[in-house]
Amino acid sequence: MDLQLTNKVIIVTGGAKGIGEGIVKVLAKEGAIPVIVGRSEVDNIKVALAVEAAGGQASHVVAELTDPAACQKAVVDIIKQFGRIDGLVNNAGVNDGVGLENGTYEKFMASLHKNVVHYYLMAHHALPELKKSKGAILNITSKTADTGQGNTSAYAAANGGRNALTREWAVELLKYGIRVNAIVVAECWTPLYENWIKTLPDPEAKLKEIEAKIPLGNRMTTAEEIANMAAFLLSERSSHTTGQLIHVDGGYVHLDRALANA
Repeated sequence: MDLQLTNKVIIVTGGAKGIGEGIVKVLAKEGAIPVIVGRSEVDNIKVALAVEAAGGQASHVVAELTDPAACQKAVVDIIKQFGRIDGLVNNAGVNDGVGLENGTYEKFMASLHKNVVHYYLMAHHALPELKKSKGAILNITSKTADTGQGNTSAYAAANGGRNALTREWAVELLKYGIRVNAIVVAECWTPLYENWIKTLPDPEAKLKEIEAKIPLGNRMTTAEEIANMAAFLLSERSSHTTGQLIHVDGGYVHLDRALANA
């Protein structure tokens, strides 16, 4: 299926690692021009060069997304370079373990800036160009907003906010023909996930325990599987889909756990 993404300029925050990197690479394969926005110039360039080596196009902008001024500058720089924005993927964030018992006001607010405030800012600053292109916004969110996790109040709150903003923006932007959707991630194998599981006493046993609870295939979701859905939702092939929270999780959140070992 031709997703009709050729030469579409699509911002991907946190596009140098994990799910973001997967989205960048799939978009490039579909002919789009993903623009990586992240704090590490080295990481950004590495992914952009990998895309170009594979025959695609990619660009990047260095920005610390917890800084509101940097969010605005990133969008301005992209407009200067390309003259347009056709899509925005809000993806950057981290499950930073700021809980109710162990957290503080300062840590809680800092986590919100890491995980949801820049979602708003990037969309706000990109909006004038998205109106012109009738582009799409995609928010990457986490199952923690649906299920809870424990000891991660700020991250769960941020993801609840991401989900609510998806529906709110879908309503507000109907009149411009801008579609807004979200992909809800559960257990996806990324470098951050791998780093976390290595901190546990028996990483291999814990991974097997987690995989056993994922009904479809008893395995982790891959970044490419998230990216494939992302490309579809950003494309005109999903032209009548907006305000949706789509779980790409092998049935982890909604299917009966008894099915996992069936």
